[in-house]
Amino acid sequence: MTAEFWYMLPAGVVIATIAMASGVGGATFFSPLFILGLGLPPELAVGSGLVVEVFGFGSGVYAYVRRQLVDYRVGGMLLSATVPAAVAGVVIAHFADADILKVILGMGLFAVAVSFLRAPDEEETAALEEMAGEDPESAETCLVTAEGEEICYTVCNTVEGRLISGVGGLFLGMVSSGLGELNGYFLLQRCRVPSSVSVATSVFVVAITALIASVGHMIQIGQGGLTGLATMGNLLLFTVPGVVAGAQLGPILAERVPDRVMEVGLGILFTITASLLLFEAGLH
Repeated sequence: MTAEFWYMLPAGVVIATIAMASGVGGATFFSPLFILGLGLPPELAVGSGLVVEVFGFGSGVYAYVRRQLVDYRVGGMLLSATVPAAVAGVVIAHFADADILKVILGMGLFAVAVSFLRAPDEEETAALEEMAGEDPESAETCLVTAEGEEICYTVCNTVEGRLISGVGGLFLGMVSSGLGELNGYFLLQRCRVPSSVSVATSVFVVAITALIASVGHMIQIGQGGLTGLATMGNLLLFTVPGVVAGAQLGPILAERVPDRVMEVGLGILFTITASLLLFEAGLH
């Protein structure tokens, strides 16, 4: 182990805080950073990004579970689609051109970003408020947080949710990005689940799915020899403590950000992410 990547400690804190507050997978930022900033091969960058994401989101899951903000029923519903899709994505990554996949994902994220950034008209606002403004008697789900706050809401089309999150799981397995973004789109934008619950549940789903996908990628890296695993170890030595610390700060930030501010922030975040993915693909 060496101190070659010492600067990834503070970088990990910042990135994990943003990722955890928004529910977006940290690998979405780390993989392009590892490729563009550190010059790592794409397969090593993707695998390392997912391992980092597992540690960061695992820490974040603990923080959100303590706050009693995770909707386990919805999380289980989404996992039934994301886990097999992620496994399929890892397998497909062996045969598909990663650059083409990144272009497709980048364009998809641009579309989602536009949806977040566009202010809904009056009719849409009324419909969304009716969906989101459930009272405890009519709401499908009510959560009571650790602070005693009751949050009531109804999750919309679950078939659509499985489809959207399944696509995200497929891309997570292939290129390490997409699941957190599409989970956020479905829960926050489509269903208007309150942002604190939406982010917490998305973090729970991403953590488990990324764990399974990362195991597949680590097996692939190990088959290429010990050099790749040694580089990954040096990188994780500083990045993992950073993301574990940042993951504890993210939930605090998420609870203090209004829903609309979160949506605009996610829109900007997705635009930046898509630009990085397209730029990365265009280098090859």
